[in-house]
Amino acid sequence: MRSRRGWGIGLVLAALIAAGCSTALLRPAPSPVRTVAPTFTPTAVPAAAPAAGEQPAAAAETPAAVAQAAGVSASTPALVSAAGLDIAEQRVVDVYQRVSPAVVSITTQVMRRDFFFDVVPEEGAGSGFVIDQAGHILTNYHVIEGAERIEVNFGDDTPYPAEVVGVDPRNDVAVIRADAPADLLVPVELGTSANLVVGQRAIAIGNPFGQFGRTLTTGVISALDRTLEGQDGRTITGVIQTDAAINRGNSGGPLLDSSGRVIGINSAIFSPTGTSAGVGFSVPIDTVRRLLPDLLTLGRYRHPWLGIRYAYAVTPGLAELLKLPVDHGLLLVQLYEGSPLALANVRGAQDEAILGNQRVYIGGDILVAVDGQPIGRIQELEILLEDNHRVGDTVNVKLMRGTEEYTIAVQLAEEPN
Repeated sequence: MRSRRGWGIGLVLAALIAAGCSTALLRPAPSPVRTVAPTFTPTAVPAAAPAAGEQPAAAAETPAAVAQAAGVSASTPALVSAAGLDIAEQRVVDVYQRVSPAVVSITTQVMRRDFFFDVVPEEGAGSGFVIDQAGHILTNYHVIEGAERIEVNFGDDTPYPAEVVGVDPRNDVAVIRADAPADLLVPVELGTSANLVVGQRAIAIGNPFGQFGRTLTTGVISALDRTLEGQDGRTITGVIQTDAAINRGNSGGPLLDSSGRVIGINSAIFSPTGTSAGVGFSVPIDTVRRLLPDLLTLGRYRHPWLGIRYAYAVTPGLAELLKLPVDHGLLLVQLYEGSPLALANVRGAQDEAILGNQRVYIGGDILVAVDGQPIGRIQELEILLEDNHRVGDTVNVKLMRGTEEYTIAVQLAEEPN
């Protein structure tokens, strides 16, 4: 995928475009390092003896006394299973037993050149999960990127060959298909990420470090609507943050709700050391659902596109410097030839000026809004199109040319690679 560098020219414009963006890079964790747990010394202070004439504290209450004080019969049976598990534990066990057969370990082989330019194989590992009985498996794009050989393991140490069906590097999603016996192809249930709340239980199953297949970890959803930087430098939106332990090799595995439905694909961690620090990120399953039809039928996702190559983010400060008629929007510098905006006779820069020691391209139309939604940065436009539109949709684009405002209807095209 091509990179969108150069949206802001010069230090001031680049800072304006970057302001307010908070992203975490997709970061594979290094190999695990064995550590020794520190020894802790008890710090409780011994209780002082009661002063003369002072009554000693009451003895610890018995469970029966606690139950009686709470108005609950002491004979009420505990909410535990025959195995001694409480309700919450039993639910996690049930989820694991039902979903883990669908989780696979993925191994890849990529051919690299060493220092002497000799071709040497390099192996990688990740996770994935079965989504249908045709053998389709969802995983991360970075798990299988550049792989010349892909194999999946269903927990019986038997490798089965797999092939790439479709990829979307921008959202770090890939579909592969395994040539495996039908009885091994147990699909998961895809849920929704639309109604998630911070604090609800999150369950991850994967293949940490490529060695411990179908490992389960639990935690909670720590935050919603995070952003990540994808493989092509674009922003992945709506990302789920969880404290369920995610390490290298977990990439591509499912993040589940307490009913065992997939709510995300585990994709990245944020960690100073590269190992799990309780900050993991998952691509939301609703994003994956949007991509899936194209990935299965076309092998790629068709990203909707207007055709802007370069643009400045208009701010009040820039508007004052350039005497612009509005203080927000995108000052268009260059459009791709043959793009929807170019075919609609929208203009890029017509002139240039020197501001301080910077060359600035001016005179282009200013894109103010799309379908009534104000646009202040190029990332906002990309997110609006990605989350709400498909190739072939028509959008209403509001622009300024000089002091004249005009609106045009533009049909979205597929963004070229």
